Amino acid sequence: MPHLERDGVTLHYELHGPPSGGTPLLLTHGYSASSAMWRPNLPALTGKRQVVAWDIRGHGRSASPSDPARYSEAASVADMAGILDACGIRRAAVGGLSLGGYLSLAFHLAHPTRVAALLLCDTGPGFRQVDARERWNAFAVARAEELERQGLAALSTSPEVGGGPHDPNGLALAARGILVQHDSRVLDSLPSIRVPTLIVVGEDDTPFRAATEYMAAKIPGATKCILAGAGHAANIDQPRAFDAATTAFLERLD
Repeated sequence: MPHLERDGVTLHYELHGPPSGGTPLLLTHGYSASSAMWRPNLPALTGKRQVVAWDIRGHGRSASPSDPARYSEAASVADMAGILDACGIRRAAVGGLSLGGYLSLAFHLAHPTRVAALLLCDTGPGFRQVDARERWNAFAVARAEELERQGLAALSTSPEVGGGPHDPNGLALAARGILVQHDSRVLDSLPSIRVPTLIVVGEDDTPFRAATEYMAAKIPGATKCILAGAGHAANIDQPRAFDAATTAFLERLD
């Protein structure tokens, strides 16, 4: 599989599907997962388009630099742009799950002309209230500390996490540098989004149901899809229902 060297960091990505098909799709995984989480969906998603899946720095087969300054939201957004450039893709539908969905919104904020549509899965737009953001950041730091103490034994049992391979130090640094949030810029940008947007959430993903309702209300023209019998990893819990909703959305975009 191809790799991209960007600012001294090796990034793993995979390019699937026909180059002459419909609108390409860039997929970003959730925290402590990897591009492997999209494997159940690739046969359906790649039938008519190119699909790019990649590993965030500190995750999967991407490098885990030891310098904490190498991990940030801005670096991740720049990585996404660099991978699209490496694939020769100027404009794409951009989507992801959980942290990957948040980074997709951040990418739209930074590069709106490169986004043809948004696919936001079991995710949220961040926090406006400082106390809520501080609680989230405390959770992120606690995840980092668990990984530093326990190694990979600290990983959750959510089904998207098992794709690896992972470096626990890289995951800890990613929690401190990418998972944490510093402002409400992404949340504040929701009303300015003018591209077709599909919001998918698992029926049982209670922590993110309210966040997806908020995004559906704030993003003009957004469509929301609740997948019955699915939790946080909705694309894995109910892959056929996820594929049907996503491919229908992308075909309307084409």
